[in-house]
Amino acid sequence: MRVVILSKALVAGAYQRKLEEIARLGVELTVLVPPAWREPRVGVQRLERRYTTGYTLTVLPIALNGRHHLHFYPTLGRALRRLRPEVFHIDEESFNLATFQAMRLGVALGARCCFYNYANIERFYPPPFNLFERYNFRHAAHALACNQEAARIIRRHGYTGPLTIVPQIGVDPEVFAPAPQQRDGATFVVGYLGRLVPEKGVLDLVEALAQLPRHVRLRLVGDGVQRPLIARRASRLGLDERIERLPAVSSTDVPAILRGFDTLVLPSRTTPTWKEQFGRVLIEAMSCGVPVIGSSSGEIPHVIGEGGLTYPEGDVGALSAAIARLVADPVARRELACRGRERVLAHFTQAAIAHRHVEVYEAMARH
Repeated sequence: MRVVILSKALVAGAYQRKLEEIARLGVELTVLVPPAWREPRVGVQRLERRYTTGYTLTVLPIALNGRHHLHFYPTLGRALRRLRPEVFHIDEESFNLATFQAMRLGVALGARCCFYNYANIERFYPPPFNLFERYNFRHAAHALACNQEAARIIRRHGYTGPLTIVPQIGVDPEVFAPAPQQRDGATFVVGYLGRLVPEKGVLDLVEALAQLPRHVRLRLVGDGVQRPLIARRASRLGLDERIERLPAVSSTDVPAILRGFDTLVLPSRTTPTWKEQFGRVLIEAMSCGVPVIGSSSGEIPHVIGEGGLTYPEGDVGALSAAIARLVADPVARRELACRGRERVLAHFTQAAIAHRHVEVYEAMARH
């Protein structure tokens, strides 16, 4: 079975491990990626070639880089005519120009095409985006959704075909593995790894730190527009010496960063235009045997399940209490670490995610 995946997300090296697992299942796989992706408010992620065994990774020029809804690939038609895929996985939302472009080209070549939706906030798009979505709904052989709400929205917008809820990327449990021994330092390190933007709720985490004992420290890893505001809030609360701020790291450096945390917190806050769509860092931390705490925003409670703690989003007191519980109870930390790791091994490994994708591809090719 010849499969082509078009994806800007797969410029990240750590995400490419899934592709090796797909190829291992007997798929003749080619993956098309841009040379880099410019994420608004964060920066540029350049292509990393980390896991490239068993499949072909091909770079295509991209136009309007950084424009989620408007970017496209000028030479995509030429690449598809050369590759002649049986299955074409368009790793983009149904309402994007890139998806419409790719769907038209794929359908013209007789490929069975699917798209992938993250969007979990109800929106009705103006022209031309609503027209893109209608076209893609009519011509897709399958739809993939990252979360339950995204699947419900696709249905409400009129998609009637086959649909599967599956995470975009899993984790490699051998790479995201627990540290040889549990941290046992004089300080308790609460960690956050991700974008420093308002919807991620990092200011709640700073406020919660002020309610915790002095030996509890906060380590923030990432970049974003809120970095100066976070620094000012920390200073106002007298927390400068208790907060360590590190820049964003390469995707392949993430496991070592996570193993330096005693707990990872994802304090996301729903806004009128955004709520947490998955929270990949949660499964990465759980795989590393790091207890996780997440807010109730979006898909977070479904991802964590019984593998960590959740609290009502925006409730700083509840967040502080959850952290305090782990600080005071090493047995609870160990139990959560084990449950989180077990949950990842059961549901979120790269091999498990790859297997679910190949099941979809096989169903697409049959019908």
